[in-house]
Amino acid sequence: MLIRIIIFAIVIVFGVMLYIRFAPTRVDQWHKAPLSSGAGDYQSPVGFRAERKLTASTQDALRAAEQRALATPRTKLIAGSVDKGMLTFETRSLIMGFPDYTTITAQDGVLIISGRLRFGKSDMGVNKARIVGWLETLAPLTEPL
Repeated sequence: MLIRIIIFAIVIVFGVMLYIRFAPTRVDQWHKAPLSSGAGDYQSPVGFRAERKLTASTQDALRAAEQRALATPRTKLIAGSVDKGMLTFETRSLIMGFPDYTTITAQDGVLIISGRLRFGKSDMGVNKARIVGWLETLAPLTEPL
């Protein structure tokens, strides 16, 4: 009986892992411009948003942000383009493949990078760490806080 319970638990865990890894992404749900609150950092349980005033053109900043994002392991562009003024990326965790979605846009001379999780109630700071790393690369194009 104990063996059956263990096997059942393993099957359930494996099924959840497969679902997380292969669940389809509804691009329209994640590719939305975040609302601007002004330059600053904004933490929430499900993500992180950073806003910085631009010292470069919007096109240059978005192009640099796209290059930086695509250099991040397990990250791919799922919607948008520099020409459209908004990009959304999916970044997956290494082992479980948890997806996080990061949208980058610029509004009124402010670069906005918003990362949020898809599954769970806390991202445990991974979106903040990723976005802060991206901002370090983009620092020459933005004003410091």
